[in-house]
Amino acid sequence: LVFALQDAVVQPLSSILLPDEGSELESHHSFTIRYRGGEDTHLDVHTDDSDITFNVNIFGDYTGAPLVFCGINGEPDHRIFKTAYQHKLGYAVLHRGRHRHGAEDITSGERVNLVVWSYSHAYRSSSTSQKVHQRESRKPDTRCVSYTHDRDFGRFREFPAGKKEVQRGRGWCPPRGKEYDGFVPDVPDSEVQRQQQGGQ
Repeated sequence: LVFALQDAVVQPLSSILLPDEGSELESHHSFTIRYRGGEDTHLDVHTDDSDITFNVNIFGDYTGAPLVFCGINGEPDHRIFKTAYQHKLGYAVLHRGRHRHGAEDITSGERVNLVVWSYSHAYRSSSTSQKVHQRESRKPDTRCVSYTHDRDFGRFREFPAGKKEVQRGRGWCPPRGKEYDGFVPDVPDSEVQRQQQGGQ
């Protein structure tokens, strides 16, 4: 069924809108994700392990939980806010897997989405797919920082409950040498190195 969806909907749209990544989609990984108060209320800002992502709302009686889009991973503005999309029942979003995005907190009700990650061997074998991180152009926008991935999350936002002890000092973004002017990490590199050595 999902292969039929990929062939009939995802592939034709991707080949027109995102031809570099979406011209030849051969495989997929699909799953559903549910947001509900008291359970999974949000999804931290991230990129997908896909070339093309198709995200359709299949159940929605809720408020909040906008899908926030930032820049493309590796670009100077990859942590700069671009837009926020409010899911509607039966409507879908199509985007590159390397497009940084996340779902903000749901405030009431429940939302369920079907997500299809599509892959292109031709794209992954091309030079276009190679990740080259550029230096960040400026400080990130608060809606685009990740407590899972970013080295400076705590400079811009409070960690969610229970995340600071687990995630602080474990981020990789921005890569060393690619930081914006004035960058200050949550944990100095010297302390991170001591933590890593102590854990070996």
